[in-house]
Amino acid sequence: MSLFLSRLSLGKASLVRRSSILLLSNGFSSTSSMLKQTPPCTIIGAVPYGVGVSQGGKLVISNANGGGDSTHLEKRVDYELLSSARSTFSSVVIGLSHGWVATLKDDGVFRLQDDLNPYASYTHPKRIPLPPLFPLPRCQAQFVTNVAMSSSSPEDRDCVVAVKFLGPQLSFCRPARKTPKWVNVRIKSHCFYSSRVMFSKKDNVFRIPCSGGHLIESWDLDPDSPSPSLEKLRFRNVPKVTKARRELLDSCSASQLLVESEPTGETFLVKRYRKTERVKDGMAKMRTRALMVFRLDGEGNAVYTQDIGDLVMFISKSEPFCVLASSFPGLASNYVHILDSDEVGFVHLPDSFLYTVIATFGGPFFISPQDILD
Repeated sequence: MSLFLSRLSLGKASLVRRSSILLLSNGFSSTSSMLKQTPPCTIIGAVPYGVGVSQGGKLVISNANGGGDSTHLEKRVDYELLSSARSTFSSVVIGLSHGWVATLKDDGVFRLQDDLNPYASYTHPKRIPLPPLFPLPRCQAQFVTNVAMSSSSPEDRDCVVAVKFLGPQLSFCRPARKTPKWVNVRIKSHCFYSSRVMFSKKDNVFRIPCSGGHLIESWDLDPDSPSPSLEKLRFRNVPKVTKARRELLDSCSASQLLVESEPTGETFLVKRYRKTERVKDGMAKMRTRALMVFRLDGEGNAVYTQDIGDLVMFISKSEPFCVLASSFPGLASNYVHILDSDEVGFVHLPDSFLYTVIATFGGPFFISPQDILD
C-alpha cells in the first residue's frame, strides 16, 4: 500500500499558522506576488478528540504532490459530521464543493460549513444555514447526487449553490442574499436523473451530462427562473475495441462526468466504467475497469483523447478539477486520480494504464487548490 500511495503522489506538507489560517509551507503554486495556491490534497479522515457533546475530530489530510504520508491538523471537524467510528464522515454529508461541506438532515435542513477545508480558520469555523429543502411533487429530497457552487465561497454575494437529487429535481439557492430561497427545477428527461451537476466558470452556467453523455443540459444563473438549454454531442475519434473489451464495458455500470480545466479553459467529458468486485455485508464493492476522456471542442464534438497535456485530473466525491502538473512539483501530467468511498487509484492516459485498489475511505474527497495570501 505504501508503494501504491507513493505512486499516487499522495503526500505530506509542513504546516504553519499565519493570520489564523493554516498555510502549507511547501508545494505552493505562485499566482502573484501576494497570492499563492495550495496544492490539491486528499481528506484522509478525522482523529477523535474531546468527550461528550464537545466530541469531534481533527482533520487529517495528504498532499497530492508529496511522498505518501498523512498530516494531522489542528483544524477541527464538527462531531455531527462524523460517524460512530469517529474516523469517517456521517450520512448527513451530502457533498463537497471548494472545500465547503454540504449537510442535509432528515428534517430537510441544509447547511454549508468549512470543516473539511484544511486552509480555513480552525478557531472560527463558519456555519451557513439555508432554508429547508422540500421535494417537488412526485420527487424526493433525501438522496443527493452531488452539490456544486458557482464560486469558491457561499459568502460571495452572487454565489449560487446547486443541489442535484437522485431523480428529476435540481435546486438552486443564493446563500449570501438577505432572504435566501430555493428555486426548484424539474428535469424532464429521465436520462439525467442519476447525473452529477457541475459549474462551468468559463460559460457561467450549471451543466449536467445525460446517461451516455450525448446530451448536456445547462442552466444560467438567473436567481428566480434559471433557463435551461440543451446541447447534443457527436463523439469523434472513438477507438475500436475488441469483442472481449466490448463485453467487459457492457457488463459495467457506466457514469459520465463533466470536468472543467480552469488553467487551460478546456472542458472534458469523462466516462467511467465500474464493476462489482465483491460483496461485503450486503454492500457491493465496485472497482473502475475502464476510463475514457473526451475533449469538448465547443462545436458539439466530444473528441476522444489520451493526451490532456500538462494537466492532472482529480475525480472524487467532491467536485472534479484539473491542475497543471508543472505548477506543483511532484505531480505527473496526463494522469487521472480517482478517489471513492471504496476505491483509490489512477489512470495514465497515454497508455491507458489503470491501477486501483479496493479500500474504504472515510473522506473520499479531493480538495482543489485554494488561493491564500502569502
